[in-house]
Amino acid sequence: MFRFLGRKFKTEFMAENPVTQSNLWSTSESTAVSVTGLVEYALYHFTVCGPEDGPWPRQFQVLDEEETAKELRALAKPQSAVLDGRRVDSLNFQPSPTYRTQDRYVVRTVDVGGRLWTLTGVFDGHLGDITVEHNAHREQPEKLTDPAFISDVFSRSITAFDDAIANDVLALFGGIKGLESYTDEDIRHVINDHHHGGDNFRKARLNMYGTTALVALVDPDHRNLWVANLGDCQAILVTSTPKDSWDVRTLTTIHNGDNEDEIERVRSQHPNEPECVVDGRVLGALAPTRSCTGLGDTPFKQPPEFTRRILYNLSPGLPDKSPWEEFLNRNKSPPYVSTEPEIVHRQLDDSTQRFLVLCSDGFVDLCRAEGENAVIDDWAKHWRGDNLALGLLHRALGGEDTYRVSKVLTLQDMEGAWIDDTALVVQTL
Repeated sequence: MFRFLGRKFKTEFMAENPVTQSNLWSTSESTAVSVTGLVEYALYHFTVCGPEDGPWPRQFQVLDEEETAKELRALAKPQSAVLDGRRVDSLNFQPSPTYRTQDRYVVRTVDVGGRLWTLTGVFDGHLGDITVEHNAHREQPEKLTDPAFISDVFSRSITAFDDAIANDVLALFGGIKGLESYTDEDIRHVINDHHHGGDNFRKARLNMYGTTALVALVDPDHRNLWVANLGDCQAILVTSTPKDSWDVRTLTTIHNGDNEDEIERVRSQHPNEPECVVDGRVLGALAPTRSCTGLGDTPFKQPPEFTRRILYNLSPGLPDKSPWEEFLNRNKSPPYVSTEPEIVHRQLDDSTQRFLVLCSDGFVDLCRAEGENAVIDDWAKHWRGDNLALGLLHRALGGEDTYRVSKVLTLQDMEGAWIDDTALVVQTL
């Protein structure tokens, strides 16, 4: 996700009139044709790539229905799993051939007290699994039937995971105050241990990367669902109704600069710092007001010395420190980014069919014209196929409108990404 640059995606597609198929490329300024299908120019208006990424318009190839399905499957690499008897489909989508997606997802079971709990999640950024496995094993088994207790364990587990990322590095120097006893050369020697396994380097470098986190937990009896949210991913519960319709409800709150409550929370915690939020961004740089840690995140949770003494001394490190200094100079009383997740609990039963959709903000962006709830409702009513997540992504891109889908899949001659990464998990409950 382009969080650090503040790029949020919205799209409006416009194209020139179609031309007749030919076996030759046309040199016309407005249209071109290839042997594999109709190619037209598309004019894109969005903020992941904008006018500065021109020249515009650009070419894209119009695919037929079969070609669209094949190309989408190749790009999204959909996966299917069965966890404790329930189906879970997932994918990670980025059509740009030159850009590696930063989104991640997890689909797994967790053995707690000899019983399997289902854990699924979507992460917008770089991070491994977040689980309650470690903390839950330390608790008394009878407490694991208490929904309020599980909510608390879930929350504490995520916060502890985040705390450990910075603390593992600080422990090398006796804490943040201990850095005063080390020269920059001493610090470089400790953290750049490439020739001795690189453990310290990996610990330190992890603090330069970040993620939002959306994690769902289902108990072994499939009677309870918990969702933990940090950032701007979304969890959406889809439930069948007696009238052959679907109830689509968003369970989570978006934690970023578009949420006035989140902005007010940051300001209330730093009342004498007018630059704690600038242009809807924490310290003028970070969009999500809650995330686990990472690019821009640890420097927002630790004093500036952490970044200047540790991260600046990594090799290879930061080629240009000026953007970092701009927000570090505003860092007066950290933390500015919360690691306390939003926890949502819902009771489940077998009387109705339900799906849980976990998605990164890239999916929400794709649905912006119609709204994600409307897209999901239409998908639930009409979907046919072998992968729930792939079918939902296809509907978000345009569904049966192959012309619209082709624009996203086949835009040509772009050096970077033209849409945000999209991680998607669809889970039967």
